Amino acid sequence: MGAFCILVAVCFTLLSAASGVIADGNITLQLLEIFNTHEWLGRKPTVYFQCQGEDKVYLPDIRTKGQLYTFLGLESWQPLVNLVGKKCKRCGLYEKDTLKSDDVFNEWELCPFDFSPSPEGSYTRFVANEFNLTFVCPTCNMTSAEVVADTEPAGVFTEEEESHHGLSIAIVVFAILSLGGFAFVVYTQWRRKQRETQQARFIKLFEDDDFLDDELGLKHGL
Repeated sequence: MGAFCILVAVCFTLLSAASGVIADGNITLQLLEIFNTHEWLGRKPTVYFQCQGEDKVYLPDIRTKGQLYTFLGLESWQPLVNLVGKKCKRCGLYEKDTLKSDDVFNEWELCPFDFSPSPEGSYTRFVANEFNLTFVCPTCNMTSAEVVADTEPAGVFTEEEESHHGLSIAIVVFAILSLGGFAFVVYTQWRRKQRETQQARFIKLFEDDDFLDDELGLKHGL
């Protein structure tokens, strides 16, 4: 039964991937260059990213203006934020200030459909005299596709959507056939073991009868 549970889990994963459930919406920072700092006396800036109502994500490597920083998306402070469904978030890039309120590089609405289609899933934002950055979210484009589909007439599908639906159907059929085949094999093995157990009991019954006859001397009497 352990193998059966594993197969069910695998099939559920495939179905989830086909239906777009595993669209984590994690946004990571790929490139960032700041053109200006707001600190006095040449102090190194402390830059952070934050979306409204969420924690600040400090960018410890950003210490110099005019330098292009690149990231792998695997840093300890990544991802920056998570977008769920079609919902946008009010986010911004800031510089921490010790004497007054933090300085704002820029604030804007960050939306899933801002990102390019997969596999890149990138989004670039340039603000003159402030910064140039690139975000990456490979799964956000799935939400974008849904938004585009909502604006199209009912019953009209693009070639990409038809291909996606065809793949989803194929995965579903494969999962059902796999489960059915596995269930048949398990049932066959169970029936075989039942027959073997019944045969063993039947043979043992005859052996017990023979042993009883020998003890009572019935065979010799016959």
